[in-house]
Amino acid sequence: MHDSLQLQDHKGCTLKLRPPVAMTKFCHISALLLVYNTQDMKIGAFELDEPLPELHKPYAFAILRPWIDAGAVGSLTINLLEDTFVAHALGRLTKPGNFFDFTRYRPTIRLIDGKRNIIIPNTYLHFATRQDGNDMVFFHLLEPHMGGEYYTGSLLKVLRLLDVKQYFLLGSMYDTVPHTRPLLVSGFSSSPELMDQLNKLGVNSSDYEGPTTITTLTSQEAAKYDIVTTTLIVHLPQYAQLEEDYAGHLRLAEVICSLHDFHIDLSQIRNKANSQYEKLDKAMKKDKQFEEMVQQLELQYESRTENHTEEQTRLSPEIEK
Repeated sequence: MHDSLQLQDHKGCTLKLRPPVAMTKFCHISALLLVYNTQDMKIGAFELDEPLPELHKPYAFAILRPWIDAGAVGSLTINLLEDTFVAHALGRLTKPGNFFDFTRYRPTIRLIDGKRNIIIPNTYLHFATRQDGNDMVFFHLLEPHMGGEYYTGSLLKVLRLLDVKQYFLLGSMYDTVPHTRPLLVSGFSSSPELMDQLNKLGVNSSDYEGPTTITTLTSQEAAKYDIVTTTLIVHLPQYAQLEEDYAGHLRLAEVICSLHDFHIDLSQIRNKANSQYEKLDKAMKKDKQFEEMVQQLELQYESRTENHTEEQTRLSPEIEK
């Protein structure tokens, strides 16, 4: 009597086959297990690439487009972190069409090696490891048009699976501030100690009330699992409307680097920021009305900063590009 054939997959599951099935199906089963071993892990609405990285007390950094990414400040900043720490792909939504309206987030066509490829908008996750300090996870979020609760719940499941210790939402908004003064940063942290550190870095505590994004649920629920959540928003001159605001990018990067002791060369970003705002200076000098408006904004700015508290900020229609 022949012994049964036993096959074991990467999760420890054993499959027993008896002859003659065992011998005739061996090659087919081996091929199936090979495919199974390389399948993505499903976590809520996300699929994560396996094997999962072993991360050391990771911090998560997230951006949200288009709601709080005016001037692409959040996108530029998270890209800087990913480039600096050499990030790798981690996951994505399995079916982005369950959450996004593709008449609003349009798919794009790219020519790759002469072939047309359709790129479907999605939410992407990346990770980076560090020799010293906390590892990092990056979330490139698109605001969902539908299924918001499942979307945010799935984000929370990923945070818990990866044992994320702190979650930072980075972004920017248009405000009635002048380009001739240091850009304001407002924020909130579920950790009083961390908020105190941010205050010392010039970040104003936010007391905003009003419309928000459904993804705020992720921050709210994360606190129940001892994940420290922090939001940082740079306030940009509403009249500038730059496609990529490097002054805002510089200001946010300075706060992040100071807070986490990241040693990143920001000189190129600073040069681009100076160049952009110098052009605004020249335009202002040629337009008396523009100059008077900026002077009024400077007076308002001084009043806000002298009190060391930020006025309650209302989201402008332009925040959603």
